[in-house]
Amino acid sequence: MTTPSPYVVTAQRTVAADAERIFDLIADPSLQPRWDGNDNLAEAPAGQRVREVGEVFIMTLTNGGIRENRVVEFAEGRLIAWLPSEPGDAPPGHLWRWELEPVDAATTLVTHTYDWSQLTDENRIVRARGTTSAELQASVDRLARLAES
Repeated sequence: MTTPSPYVVTAQRTVAADAERIFDLIADPSLQPRWDGNDNLAEAPAGQRVREVGEVFIMTLTNGGIRENRVVEFAEGRLIAWLPSEPGDAPPGHLWRWELEPVDAATTLVTHTYDWSQLTDENRIVRARGTTSAELQASVDRLARLAES
């Protein structure tokens, strides 16, 4: 049995929607503020739908900050992960990941992960440490409501 890492937080839920529908809500950054359980995302320009590793999408935060999000893992309909950073800066090392596992044609197991095991920015450690599975679960639950409607 693997020992849980204090640097990796996850939330999971089975959603009554197919993986493609759910993935489209995640991979289109303009839709992310609709399901963000942390109420941290304000908006993203349309036309940034992610299609492969290496892409960067831009997000405006509710505090007015801008984030560049570098896609580092991608499998259409199944997996997407990104490293956020300040514009023009290298990512400080915290990763957001979504994994979708079809249960059947109309049901999908959704796993959301926040991994800050590679975080190098000391100024972000306190906030990273305070990110809980309950906060991630709020995003998963909002995503589920949108996908199931």
